[in-house]
Amino acid sequence: MATHHRFDDITVDDLVAQGSMKWTKMPGHLAAFVAEMDFGTAPEITDALRHMTDTALLGYLPAAVKEDMCQATSDYLRTHYAWDIPPAQIYPTADVLSAYDLVLEKFARAGTPVIIPTPAYMPFLTITAARGRDVIEVPMVQGPTGRWEMDLDGIARAFESGGHVLILCNPHNPLGRVYTRGELEALQTVVDSHDGMVFSDEIHAPLTFPGHQHVPYASVSETAATHTITATSASKSWNIPGLKCAQLIVSNDSHQEALHALGYMVSHGTATPGALANTAAYRSGEPWLTDVLEYIDINRTLLADLLAEHLPEMTYQMPEGTYIAWLDATGLPDVKGERSWAQFFSDEAKVGLTDGALCGDAGVGHLRVMLCTPHHILEKIVVAMALALKAHST
Repeated sequence: MATHHRFDDITVDDLVAQGSMKWTKMPGHLAAFVAEMDFGTAPEITDALRHMTDTALLGYLPAAVKEDMCQATSDYLRTHYAWDIPPAQIYPTADVLSAYDLVLEKFARAGTPVIIPTPAYMPFLTITAARGRDVIEVPMVQGPTGRWEMDLDGIARAFESGGHVLILCNPHNPLGRVYTRGELEALQTVVDSHDGMVFSDEIHAPLTFPGHQHVPYASVSETAATHTITATSASKSWNIPGLKCAQLIVSNDSHQEALHALGYMVSHGTATPGALANTAAYRSGEPWLTDVLEYIDINRTLLADLLAEHLPEMTYQMPEGTYIAWLDATGLPDVKGERSWAQFFSDEAKVGLTDGALCGDAGVGHLRVMLCTPHHILEKIVVAMALALKAHST
């Protein structure tokens, strides 16, 4: 274990008292199911919010605040990913799901199903269905090394069966893949040959671990740029999802023309505090994020060690990005009865986890777990799960 870190002093009682949804939705549980960090946020962000309240900047989103956020986003994308997107092609929006809703309403061909590689972030499945669209699930496949990969043949068949929009989650939630440029280039060939469109969710882009580099999908070629709308935000990386601000990014002239005319609709719902916080994160939040990533990186390995010691039948591939772990529980002894594994561990271990089945058919028998918690809480989670399993296996 590394030397003592200030995050090690955070206790379960502290988190419950703080009152976040993650730690109050399931009373009495160790919470590992909501994509929120247990580490607060960067001091530069809290300073920006304090200045906002001191000056009573609490009204609708001012043009100057919007423009400053778009410039900060553009600068961040250029500096970190060599992606040169003018601020005029960046639109504030409430969150990534609002951006996706807009794509469904304004850009997806009427009545066409949406192609979703699975397992997938749960709301992509539920929102798509709620908007009257069918979903074509294309399960991810394991390559020769066991690494999760997109099934390009399956995606091609999905386009051929009528799909128009493909959801790309990069880095991938919940598998934690950070796609290589070669993988993205191969995908753009499939999309282009079927006259498809990509909604690229890149909200976890800053959360990549050593040895991996995020590549924005729309940056790989003019072809990819032409058929893509991208959404991102500082909300996950700097732990500010409740501030309701993301960025919708267009990378071709026709999308820009359409979005420019819809500017108010795109940006309605964006909160002034969120725009200020995103600006502060992109401009000044790097030291805090670097520290957090180093801490979560330790948790990646710690989880593998804890599982090997306490739950060896449960398998896990360390994520290349995000703070999400994907656990395969299909090898556990079947003591859960008719319950899902998430329900079993909720009932018997008082641990709150996400049922992988909510991420699509490919997620049945799996669990989604957050790594963004103090080391000692992660250990408590695994030990509680192991004790519950042992108690029902004897």
